[in-house]
Amino acid sequence: MARPRVGVAVLTMGTRPAELRALLDAVAGQDEPASRIVVVGNGTGSLPALPEGVTGVELPENRGVSGGRNVAIETLRSFGDVDVVVDLDDDGLLVDKDVFRRLADLYEADPRLGIVSFRIADETGETQRRHVPRLGAKDPMRGGEVTTFLGGGHGLSMPMLDRIGGWPEDFFFTHEETDLAWRALDAGWKVLYAPELLLQHPRTSPARHAVYYRMTARNRVWLAKRNLPALLVPVYLGVWTLLTLARTRSLPGLRAWFGGFAEGVRRSGGPRTPMRWNTVLRMTRLGRPPVI
Repeated sequence: MARPRVGVAVLTMGTRPAELRALLDAVAGQDEPASRIVVVGNGTGSLPALPEGVTGVELPENRGVSGGRNVAIETLRSFGDVDVVVDLDDDGLLVDKDVFRRLADLYEADPRLGIVSFRIADETGETQRRHVPRLGAKDPMRGGEVTTFLGGGHGLSMPMLDRIGGWPEDFFFTHEETDLAWRALDAGWKVLYAPELLLQHPRTSPARHAVYYRMTARNRVWLAKRNLPALLVPVYLGVWTLLTLARTRSLPGLRAWFGGFAEGVRRSGGPRTPMRWNTVLRMTRLGRPPVI
């Protein structure tokens, strides 16, 4: 296939102008340049001054991670010269100059490669356990095929997106990566964790967001309802309810979680397209059956 052309998408809420500029400088310093760079202001009002050649899109309201990234995809698609979309957190940093070249090599070598997950590490080089996209894995340097990916830094095949659609808009944030990965796997695409592709990112906890518990539960229900065979929906949700009860030490957090769970049951998170049992078997062989 022809050399894949990389387009970059960055979401910002306007609260990290220095980090955003450092990231854009690192993007510009790649030894194989991006064909397009888009910055989406997610309800920011006015974006800060952007470097020459960077396209800014200002949204009047915060449409969440899913909605903002869908806008970025449509903007990159409209140019007609992007084969791989690279999403980067606005407080992340590309410390190596060969990330886009290595990414393009991976896509050039495998036309069925749909998603490539970067490794995320803090300033000390440490990768949090939750940032290793496989069960029971302690070594963040072990790459290979997986069943989900990291939202902070990744590549998405534009032909794959044309086939399966974009991010689940209603999710806003949490579990949107898993929803996209499951749909990609069901359509026959590969999801690859490539630890040699590094995004430096400050150490954080997802629970820093006030609505984390509610959205985690709501979107977990939507994820199951949208994607799993009917027999697996109660199994998946039962397992995660037990895990949440065992792990959560915050009573307000548990109340918010069960409120979100009820919301997910009552409301629709989008159309239901259950995956094939072949996909369930494939995910099981990859080490993560879709029940946990």
